[in-house]
Amino acid sequence: MDTYKLKVAGLERDLPICPVNEHLDIAAFVIFGDVELTEACARELIKKMPPHDVMITAESKGIPLIHEMARQSGENHYVLARKAPKLYMKDVFTVEVNSITTDHKQILCIDGKDKEAMCGKRVVIVDDVISTGESLRALEQLVEAAGGEIVAKMAILAEGDAYERDDLITLAPLPLFFK
Repeated sequence: MDTYKLKVAGLERDLPICPVNEHLDIAAFVIFGDVELTEACARELIKKMPPHDVMITAESKGIPLIHEMARQSGENHYVLARKAPKLYMKDVFTVEVNSITTDHKQILCIDGKDKEAMCGKRVVIVDDVISTGESLRALEQLVEAAGGEIVAKMAILAEGDAYERDDLITLAPLPLFFK
């Protein structure tokens, strides 16, 4: 299997190259289970994080990162946008999302208590990788619907053209592999 050597937050990882379609491959970045990488990336992103009141991420790959960022910065709360409403959720806000790593449309939703946590607050959006920006746009819509003010959009990696965006705070680029 072909791999791409990623250097980020002082660490190196060999990422498997995976086909998305007949014209495009990506280097699969999966933070799950890699405690050392999660801790190092959280530490480096925190150094770049502006003053804020709350952080939000989308289920699921952003969860270990935002958890570690909250832990290292002494925060006891963050907001998680779920892929489906859960029984405990009330006053659910929902938006649709199209992701490069998912073959179908998804939704992201938060409940009323998360809306209250963001209303009138400075919000940082956190993700593992930003590629097409679809997941990011969905999170932006959720934050705006909740009345929050987005003060930063942060990710470990920016894939393809996303690395050229000046509205993102990232640690490293991740190339796309065109066939």
